[in-house]
Amino acid sequence: MCGIVGAVSQRNVVPMLIEGLRRLEYRGYDSCGIAVHRTGKPRRARCTARVNSLARTISDIHLEGSLGIAHTRWATHGAPATMNAHPIFSRDLIAIVHNGIIENHESLKAMLVEQGYEFQTETDTEVIAHLVHSFYDGDLLSAVMRSTHMFRGTYAIAAFSNSEPGRMVGAREGSPLVAGIGETETFLASDALALAGYTNRFVFLEDGDVVDLKPGQVTVWDRDRRSVERPNRLIEQSLEDTSLGSFSHYMQKEIFEQPLAITNTLANVASLGSSIFEDADRSTFENVDKVLLLGCGTSHHAGLVARQWFESVARVPAQAEIASEFRYREQCHDPRTLVVPVSQSGETADTLAALKYAQAMGLDNTLAIGNVANSAMMRAARSRFQTRAGVEIGVASSKAFTTQLVALFLLAATLGRVRGTLSSQQETSYLQQLHKLPVACRAVLAKEPQVIAWANEISTRESAFYLGRGVHFPIAMEGALKLKEIAYIHAEAYAAGELKHGPLALVTPDTPAVVSAPNDALLDKLKSNMQEVRARGGQLFVITDNGAGIPSGSGTRTLETGAHFGLLSPILHVLPMQLLAYHSGCARHTDIDKPRNLAKSVTVE
Repeated sequence: MCGIVGAVSQRNVVPMLIEGLRRLEYRGYDSCGIAVHRTGKPRRARCTARVNSLARTISDIHLEGSLGIAHTRWATHGAPATMNAHPIFSRDLIAIVHNGIIENHESLKAMLVEQGYEFQTETDTEVIAHLVHSFYDGDLLSAVMRSTHMFRGTYAIAAFSNSEPGRMVGAREGSPLVAGIGETETFLASDALALAGYTNRFVFLEDGDVVDLKPGQVTVWDRDRRSVERPNRLIEQSLEDTSLGSFSHYMQKEIFEQPLAITNTLANVASLGSSIFEDADRSTFENVDKVLLLGCGTSHHAGLVARQWFESVARVPAQAEIASEFRYREQCHDPRTLVVPVSQSGETADTLAALKYAQAMGLDNTLAIGNVANSAMMRAARSRFQTRAGVEIGVASSKAFTTQLVALFLLAATLGRVRGTLSSQQETSYLQQLHKLPVACRAVLAKEPQVIAWANEISTRESAFYLGRGVHFPIAMEGALKLKEIAYIHAEAYAAGELKHGPLALVTPDTPAVVSAPNDALLDKLKSNMQEVRARGGQLFVITDNGAGIPSGSGTRTLETGAHFGLLSPILHVLPMQLLAYHSGCARHTDIDKPRNLAKSVTVE
């Protein structure tokens, strides 16, 4: 869960590396650093502050070079300390940056200590640097190839040798790495976003690949060390997507971008059918007896909502699994299962591993839903749907979540249409509702002042409940997750009917309960659950619909989202919860876009 940037050029690459780190800082911000090739020995600058602080240090020491690697870190092995910050050197010859975890680093370290290597850090990355050095005989490519055969785990690495000017070598296994190609320079990065404005030609490396970069030249070898041609992809990226504009934080900006993100996701959807999904056909949907949804965190919550859509709209059993747990228990697989991995980045290590596990079990009908077209998950699945949320920089997902829900609803409705459980009239109705969503979202987001008033109260508390029933219970789970992530307030979500089975013991006048209360068939039961909270002195903050009959009063505050939006109402109800977490975090002066201990793209298990 780190950001890597590297460049080989004939000009000073340090300004580009700094800018690349700024764009990747959301991937890790415990520490950062840059190393450049210099005559004599490489030079580097590292710190445990943010990238802007590193930039000032680099300016003060006049660090320059035409070959360099840079890194922003989310700590796994070793505390966030300058000595553990990357790049890491071996004997002032080999420089390495690394994303991932080398699981057998202890045995490799013992071997290297016997060879006389001294370790200066607490990281598994230092093993990589010394191992490459131990194999180095003047050819960096050969040394990296020999080293990677000894690794067990996941990695993306970029390396240079100070005795080989104008050359950088990279490798990947289970962690993203992309090469960029310019006219007279080449690049490596964890994400093509880091290289926007410097090149639009990219080579997306596959697991097991090793890449050799020289100015204007990229050569790739596969796992068997055969030279291979990976396709060059032209990708145009707008830097405007990464500007804050008039917003205070990226999270706030991205919350308010949701109407546009939904509009873009639905831009080419005029009817239901396999044509909505890339590389899908009728067989993708006709031979399905079960749907398996794989995701982590927010994406798992999207799967929990969609599970009920698949069962109510398509009339097909659905199972939503936490991807990090899925492959570690005995499975009973139905070969007629549609496997749907869901990930914002498409590089989430646990979700990728779960997808590969499902494929290894013979579940070949896979359809990925992600926001990055060329991500590993999207490439690995047989068919796919790209959400059009645009770049999401805030660590806490907002617009990626709601566009995932839109995509999953489209998938459930298409499956129902192909299977004959959804009539043409219902199809028309659902499509009309989907295309009305952006306007409905804008109306809900206009309630921000009311949410700010709620946040001023809830931000003073240290614990909160989130309640929902049916398809809105996963929305309560998502709301609680956001409050924990952004405001650092302990929050637990419960299916409201479960309160009396234990959690009521914790309800006091200091315990706010945020409730998703749509005007649906479960409303009367939910009202009874809310009364259970009020009878114990708990304070209610209720997100509801027009006509639900839940007035504001003593101990109850109500926010109406508008007319009930049927099966799609979870998308509207989650918006105030996102705003509530955001403004509670602001009131508590937390680091909104970079919450402590978290990173955006979770590329380690």
